[in-house]
Amino acid sequence: MNPEKTDVLVIGAGPAGCIAASIVNKQGLKVRVVEKTRFPRFVIGESLLPRVMDHLDEAGLLEDVKAAGFQKKFGAKFVMGTKVCDFNFEQQFTQGWTWTYQVPRADFDTILAKGVAKKGIQVEFETGVTAIKFNEDETSVTTVEDVNGNKKEIEARYIIDASGYGRVIPNLLGLNKVSSFDPRKTHFTHFKDLNRPEGTDGNRITIIVHRQQIWIWVIPFSNGNTSVGFVGDPEFFKDFPLNNLERMKALVNDVDVLRERFKNAEMPLPPRTIEGYAISSTKFFGEGFVTVGNATEFLDPVFSSGVTFAMESASVAAKLVSKKLSGEAVDFQKDYVDYMMRGINTFRTYVTSWYNGDLHEIFFTENPNLGVKQQICSVLAGYVWDMENPFVKKHARAISSLAHLLRQEKAGMKS
Repeated sequence: MNPEKTDVLVIGAGPAGCIAASIVNKQGLKVRVVEKTRFPRFVIGESLLPRVMDHLDEAGLLEDVKAAGFQKKFGAKFVMGTKVCDFNFEQQFTQGWTWTYQVPRADFDTILAKGVAKKGIQVEFETGVTAIKFNEDETSVTTVEDVNGNKKEIEARYIIDASGYGRVIPNLLGLNKVSSFDPRKTHFTHFKDLNRPEGTDGNRITIIVHRQQIWIWVIPFSNGNTSVGFVGDPEFFKDFPLNNLERMKALVNDVDVLRERFKNAEMPLPPRTIEGYAISSTKFFGEGFVTVGNATEFLDPVFSSGVTFAMESASVAAKLVSKKLSGEAVDFQKDYVDYMMRGINTFRTYVTSWYNGDLHEIFFTENPNLGVKQQICSVLAGYVWDMENPFVKKHARAISSLAHLLRQEKAGMKS
C-alpha cells in the first residue's frame, strides 16, 4: 500500500495531542491526528490548574473552552476534620492566571478535538496504531487500523505520541518503567448534586483528608453534577463491597460531610475503579519520536497536575519538533526532558509530602505564614517551573524543613 504523507503524526486526540497538533499547525507544518477511541469518552482528571490557560490560549483553543460554560475554578479547599486550608489563586507568588475550570473531561476533550478540526487539521477517531517502522533518516511509517478493520500506512517526518494511558510508543518499544510511588487505588463516580451547598462552597473543589493515606476529591461541575473520588492505599477498599455501585454508596456513607449531600443521589457516571496508574518511561524521545502527556509520566491525581503536565509537555515538544523539521539544531534532553523533569520532580515532592503527612502539617497549621502560603499556592496553580519561588527551587528541603519546624513548635506548645 502507498503511505499517506504528513510532516507530523500525532497519536492521541486528548489535551496533549490537541495542544501539540495546534502548535505544529501554527508553524505551517502539515499535521494529522489519529485517536483510537470514539469521542466523547470519559477520562479521569477533571480539575484543571491555571497554568493550562496559558497553553489553551497559545494553541488558539481558549475561546472554544470559554464558550462551553464550564465551572470556573478560583482555588482549592483542603479539609481535615474541623480544620480548613483554602487556597485562592489570586493570592499566589507567581504572576499568572488566577483562575481556570472544573470540567467533565468527556465534554472538555471533545471541545478541544473539535477546535483542532476547525483549524483544518485532520483528526481520525476510532483509528488505532498497530505498528510503527522507524527509518534511518528519522522518518517513520505507521500502520493504523480503523474500527471496521481497514488498514493504511501514514508516513511522517516525526511522531508525537500523546496516547495517554494507551502509551503506544512506550508499549511498542518496551519503554515502560514502574513508578517509585506506592501503588494506589481510585474509586470514583459522578453524582447528581441536588443538595449542593449554595454560594462559593458549593462550586469550589474540595480535597478531604479521610485518613493518613486516604483522601477524597469533590469537584462540582456547572451541569449540576459533582465528581467524587476516593484515593489511596488499596488495602482501605477491601473493607467495602466488591460491587462498584454498592462500594461507592458504602464509601460515601462512611464520610459525615458526604453522607447527607449524596444520600440516594443518582450516579449518571457508573462508579469505576482505577489501580496502579502511576507509571513512567525509560526514554521520552528517540530517533523520529517524542512522547508527551501521560504517555510520558503520570504521578497522582491529588494536585490535579495531570492535564497541566500533558499540555506543558505537548507545548514544549511540539515547538522543538517544529524547529527540528525546519532544520534547526535542537536538544531534546536539555530543552524537553530536563525541563519537564524539573516540574515533575517538584510535584513528585508535593505528592510524597502529602502522603507522608508533611503537607498536612503545613496546610493545617493554626497560624500559616502568608508568604509561604502564596508560594505554595503558585505550585498548586501549576507554575512549577518558576525558579524564583523557593518552594519550587528547593522544593524538597523547603517542605521537609517547614514541616519539621511546625512539628517542633507544636511539641513545644504541648510541653
